[in-house]
Amino acid sequence: MITARLLADRLDAELGGNEQAWDTPLEQLAALNEARHGGLAFLANRQYASYLADSQATAILLKPDLVDQAPASAALIVVVDPYLAYAHVSHCFSREPAPSGQIDSSASVAVDAVLGAGVSVGARAVIGPGVVVGDASDIGAGAVLEAGVQIGRNTRIMANVTLRHAVVLGDDCRVQPGAVIGSDGFGFAPDQGHWQRIAQLGTVRIGDRVDIGANVTIDRGAIQDTRIEDDVIIDNLVHLAHNVVIGQSTAIAGQVGIAGSTTLGSGCTVGGQAGFAGHIDIAAGSHFTGQAMVTKSLPDAGVYSSGWPVQPSREWRRTVARLRQLDQYEQRLKSLEKALAKGPAAPESEDS
Repeated sequence: MITARLLADRLDAELGGNEQAWDTPLEQLAALNEARHGGLAFLANRQYASYLADSQATAILLKPDLVDQAPASAALIVVVDPYLAYAHVSHCFSREPAPSGQIDSSASVAVDAVLGAGVSVGARAVIGPGVVVGDASDIGAGAVLEAGVQIGRNTRIMANVTLRHAVVLGDDCRVQPGAVIGSDGFGFAPDQGHWQRIAQLGTVRIGDRVDIGANVTIDRGAIQDTRIEDDVIIDNLVHLAHNVVIGQSTAIAGQVGIAGSTTLGSGCTVGGQAGFAGHIDIAAGSHFTGQAMVTKSLPDAGVYSSGWPVQPSREWRRTVARLRQLDQYEQRLKSLEKALAKGPAAPESEDS
């Protein structure tokens, strides 16, 4: 049974508010303005503080300076960082089925594959020759692990994921459905109107505690390996090309594309739909807003933007019209600068 008292103990948090609600069973997480009896809510963003006083939640995670505004009926779990506390306690309410610890009879497992203790293998999964799967890992339905794949302990490979030959994943990773890791990089040489495919001889090496979203594609290296270091999180529909290196604890939002042989340092954040040219290096601790287009190396950490913020259509049309006239304005400015550089013209004499 989950209660406010139990969660406060787990979070090492102060427990306050209505003492009669401390041991009331909590059955679900809910938003402040939607929570009802048996609900746990949290307030991390002051934008929603107006909902606090009228919330019907049985228990609320919140900061110390908001306790006085909370409803008298609620148990209060007082923490410094409510969002982080919410992240921890959310797992108590998860409905995701636990791994079975069994191998489905329809799965295909090579005779020389090595599966650790408590490994789960779902229906119609394929585990190829020489594959090694660490203890308590879970291979979802329809997943394909080609020859020589290595997976660490307690890693979850979800339905219909493909790990191509020799890909390596560490411990405590999660790969969401449909991801493809170790596909061929985009390597071709022109040959008299045709394209000669270049064999991609590297692999993909992924560290520990890496989270990879649905339908992400990570290409294997051409010669050197593509590398994802520990604690990286990657959102859905991201593409990482061959020989890309992603530094530790970097976060990449959806629909980002990173071209070949580009390196992102540790602790970077990348907003949705950002794009990176190939063969560039990005300093650790750099941050990119949505739709940023990065075309050169950035040796200094900072916040970078290049996407065009939305504006009313009429204003946008005027802006575009002015941009199309920039070349004309530049030529006029150069002509004026030349005229000023020559100085004022000498006045004509009356005798001339």
